[in-house]
Amino acid sequence: QVQLVESGGGLVQAGGSLRLSCAASGSSFSINAMGWYRQAPGKQRELVATISSGGSRNYADSVKGRSTISRDNANNTIYLQMNSLKPEDTAVYSCNVQYVEYKFGTRWFREYWGQGTQVTVSS
Repeated sequence: QVQLVESGGGLVQAGGSLRLSCAASGSSFSINAMGWYRQAPGKQRELVATISSGGSRNYADSVKGRSTISRDNANNTIYLQMNSLKPEDTAVYSCNVQYVEYKFGTRWFREYWGQGTQVTVSS
């Protein structure tokens, strides 16, 4: 059974920093990509940052330049370092893992989500 263990959320003042981590386990398939998404109250879930198995990174414009996503492939773990946090960064941050299986010449993807960790930035 796939399990995503998230940690690192909390309460921080504006201008502060947080580091989120997410460890994936429980699947024999290869990981294609992992990432962080967030959902603020009354808003839709949005991408924060993703990182592929090859190391390609993608960031939301709202966090670009303030956040860095990194990956420990040996431990199937990703980290999101967030600096210069703003009150508008307040949200539940959820980890996502995308596994890939190669079958009959086709790639099959399976996605899983963590339970989420609350990040609150006070002004």
